[in-house]
Amino acid sequence: MTPDKTPAAPGFGLSLKGRALRCLAQREHSRTELERKLAAHAESPEQLAQVLDDLQAKDFISEARVVESVINRRAARFGAARIRHELQGKGLAAGAVAEAVSSLKASEVERAREVWRRKFGEPAADAAARGKQMRFLAARGFGAEAILRVVSQAEDD
Repeated sequence: MTPDKTPAAPGFGLSLKGRALRCLAQREHSRTELERKLAAHAESPEQLAQVLDDLQAKDFISEARVVESVINRRAARFGAARIRHELQGKGLAAGAVAEAVSSLKASEVERAREVWRRKFGEPAADAAARGKQMRFLAARGFGAEAILRVVSQAEDD
């Protein structure tokens, strides 16, 4: 190839809107996440705001879909506290986060039991093992009440 016909590097020359669409094609992103990712590529904050407003008007950016996506990906492995933290980190509205967490609370014990069963499968032999199981579930974001119910129920079986 001649020097002026060299292929562009991947991602080189993409418009701001193109970069945003590429991110959105991979997974759902909140407006705040896209702002963080695209800020370095924007010529001005106004240009970035305009692109994001346009995408939001066309429903490419949806807070409800971001919440649904996170819950679908994480609920089987993590507790409500961990998911709440992730949703807050995405810059979502407090109301949407609170609503999502309250819906997760209803199934917290069942989800914790399933995570416990996959990891341990049998009741703890002693207090040290019980503490290890409880710390594991707490690190996954499950609440104290759910942890106590799962671990104590496993010992009662």
